[in-house]
Amino acid sequence: MQTLYLLVPLAPLVGALTAGLFGRYIGREWSHRVTISLVLVSLLASLVIFFDVLDGNVFNGSVYTWLVSGDTRFEVGFLIDQLSATMMVVVSFVSLMVHIYTIGYMHDDAGYQRFFSYISLFTFSMMMLVMSNNFLQLFFGWEAVGLVSYLLIGFWYTRPTAIYANMKAFLVNRVGDFGFLLGIALVLMYFGTLDYVSVFEQAPTKVDETIAVFPGIPWLLVTVICILLFIGAMGKSAQFPLHVWLPDSMEGPTPISALIHAATMVTAGIFMVARMSPLFELSETALSVILIIGGITTLFMALVAVVQNDIKRVVAYSTLSQLGYMTVALGASAYSAAIFHLMTHAFFKAVLFLGAGSVIIAMHHEQNMQKMGGLRRYMPITYGTMFIAALASAGVPGFSGFFSKDAIIEAVHYANVPGVGFAYFCVLTTVFVTALYTFRLIFMTFHGTTRMDEHTKDHLHESPWVVTLPLVILALPTIAAGWFIGPIVFGDYFNQVIHVSPQHNAIEKLGAEFTGIVGMMIHALSTAPFWLSVAGIFTAWYLYCVRTDIPEKIKLRLGFLYNLLDRKYYIDELYSWLFAGGTRTLGTALWKFGDMKIIDGFLVNGTARAVAFSATLVRRYQTGYIYHYAFTMIVGIFIILTFWLY
Repeated sequence: MQTLYLLVPLAPLVGALTAGLFGRYIGREWSHRVTISLVLVSLLASLVIFFDVLDGNVFNGSVYTWLVSGDTRFEVGFLIDQLSATMMVVVSFVSLMVHIYTIGYMHDDAGYQRFFSYISLFTFSMMMLVMSNNFLQLFFGWEAVGLVSYLLIGFWYTRPTAIYANMKAFLVNRVGDFGFLLGIALVLMYFGTLDYVSVFEQAPTKVDETIAVFPGIPWLLVTVICILLFIGAMGKSAQFPLHVWLPDSMEGPTPISALIHAATMVTAGIFMVARMSPLFELSETALSVILIIGGITTLFMALVAVVQNDIKRVVAYSTLSQLGYMTVALGASAYSAAIFHLMTHAFFKAVLFLGAGSVIIAMHHEQNMQKMGGLRRYMPITYGTMFIAALASAGVPGFSGFFSKDAIIEAVHYANVPGVGFAYFCVLTTVFVTALYTFRLIFMTFHGTTRMDEHTKDHLHESPWVVTLPLVILALPTIAAGWFIGPIVFGDYFNQVIHVSPQHNAIEKLGAEFTGIVGMMIHALSTAPFWLSVAGIFTAWYLYCVRTDIPEKIKLRLGFLYNLLDRKYYIDELYSWLFAGGTRTLGTALWKFGDMKIIDGFLVNGTARAVAFSATLVRRYQTGYIYHYAFTMIVGIFIILTFWLY
């Protein structure tokens, strides 16, 4: 079985190296054949491992010792349990669909082989992250997905906007990763090991230990570690205020938008916090911070999605909001619900992104929904699969998103962590907003009259099978994945993996009321989330199918609010002024004052002027007259005697 463990990450790595190093020799067709085949191998191995884990066979061990320093070992190792096995299946499955989809989407691109190499390398990096059994390997996978995402977001490197976007993503993630690295350093410093199990075993003994973050102000060690680790998650999973990079990542090709947003990079932070539950459960302060940050991200990013007209950006802000849901669940100690929503979200969000890409292909790379409309007649498969994904995203009973999102909302309702009232308001209100922006996308794109030019309209047709097949396959778990909520969220599926303190028993309370998926759907008909979802869908239909003039009137009446949302609360401008502008101002000050005045003016030129001044004084005594020299000697002797006597 350990051979299979190695096969899961190494198969995509071999594919990435083959396409990247030998792509020009083996050609486009063999590049995608090799990479897709090896990702399929990874998926099949993941499935075998998954069923082996279900039989009770877990693994935690070292594969390779990289470095030994004193008593500390830095190793590459695997922890294969229910959490990692679930992530392995989800990541490899979505990655395989994206690989197949890429054949059609990138068909005419000059960087065809390079793109396949990158996405396979991305899959390898994510696998190393989720399979790790220690903080060192976790950090390796963490940084590797960040590096490859930089390459993929800036894949079209001749576009200035793509270069700006990948640099922005890289820099913002470095902010989060700095906190993450500090957290890992504190773990090594105080626990003496980077192995998960050893750290978790020692954690209860460190509950009362303090650390002086600022002189004279003691902080609980575990709280500091957890908050620093979560700062890393804020960057990687794009939580407020480190969310600004994710919408701009749409500058990359659509397949990588789906891969980054659906099941890989942005969910790494959610996975990490769930994996570290034995640590986070020891700090209610950290849980409260997570809860509030998640609540802010959920609601405020959903509101921005309502005013977006770029089809990919609507889905991007939807991802931010849904990641907020997962983060809120983590803060409420509903880790199983967070991972379950991670899984269901991976499927329906992949469909939305890949479906958006299918529309973009048909529209000759036009992404403005205001120039679309009526596409359902031309693209029935794309429309049908995206409509299913929209129902799941809006939380309509029966679809996967309903079960995971409803579990999170109810878990927050039962939670007792400080800040839970604010978080509950955010997640409940966002149900309406989610349904509104999701079906706004559907109605503006596929319903109503066609708004594109005649040339585009004459060439509209459904995308090729390599594009539509992944959509159809992904639509199946978009419908059915939520039906497994019983054993995964309320059962003992994560019992030996995720630790929840007795006082944080929201999922336990919710599980006591669970009566099966049918009972859950029937009960939902009398709850606020269901009617908020219906209200959001109806509002979207009325505004974008019946009274299409009203949105423009609202925009004019509420100009300030519209501009606030359209400019994303001016956070990008704030960061540009504060950090970019502040750095330039500091650099200018250091240049003009530090460099020109102190270094050049005082140290360099000042030294020269001092030497010249001294030479001018000395020159007055170098006259050639003996009595001048004698007078100088007498003065010198007088000065020496003065110092000697006193």
